[in-house]
Amino acid sequence: MARDSSNPGGGKVPMNGAREDRHLLSGPRSRLEELGRVLRISREFIRGFRALHFVGPCVTVFGSARFADDHPAYATARDMGARIAREGLTVMTGGGPGIMEAANRGAREAGGRSIGCNIELPMEQEPNPYLDRFVEFRYFFVRKVMLVKYSYAFVVMPGGFGTLDELFEAATLVQTAKILSFPVVLMGVDYWAPMFEFLRNRLEARGTISPGDLDLLTLTDSPEEAMLAVRRGLDVHAADVARQRAMRGRWWLGEDSREPATGAAQT
Repeated sequence: MARDSSNPGGGKVPMNGAREDRHLLSGPRSRLEELGRVLRISREFIRGFRALHFVGPCVTVFGSARFADDHPAYATARDMGARIAREGLTVMTGGGPGIMEAANRGAREAGGRSIGCNIELPMEQEPNPYLDRFVEFRYFFVRKVMLVKYSYAFVVMPGGFGTLDELFEAATLVQTAKILSFPVVLMGVDYWAPMFEFLRNRLEARGTISPGDLDLLTLTDSPEEAMLAVRRGLDVHAADVARQRAMRGRWWLGEDSREPATGAAQT
């Protein structure tokens, strides 16, 4: 992406996707422009559905893009990626660096599928090098649908605003029964414990969440305990998992259900 020579800070020019988001959220525009935006959003959904239709049952791993490969959370995410892959599941992430890279890397090293749903950002987020397949999205909300749609469990590593957004989106979907019996596992007791105290001592104590809502979340440092939670979710949805594994593409629709080639970036 070109640099803006008029910007004394040397930052990158905002991408089309960032402009699209700003226009979408800036109030009503002309009717023709709004219609065009709806069509672009629909096209993005269809492109994502086609690219990810045959990736198999997934576990989505959320976490910070800011951790280097010498961070303890990176090692944990890499281990979790490998464990998920050894269960015959596809590891799905946001496709970027840090925790996302670690989980994809662990899956790749274990011989499993590694998928990324990347997002266009003003400061460009490059896909990590451990993806078998990735799809790039302009809109955060389309990307979040994809990260949830194909998954049967969510593993949440330490992270920032984006990770919290994804965590509470998943928790709200489970709480409101939009998705049923999907495990939400938070890895890193020391990191997440203060948030659990806040949820228990403020939200639950003051009635803004129901007693038992916190039981929807599993807090642990143990990869073994995390995988037990993942397996419980898979057991509940065994029929759906089996159906997804058996799906095959139709050549006359241009579909390919074969394993994605290692390193292929398919959008």
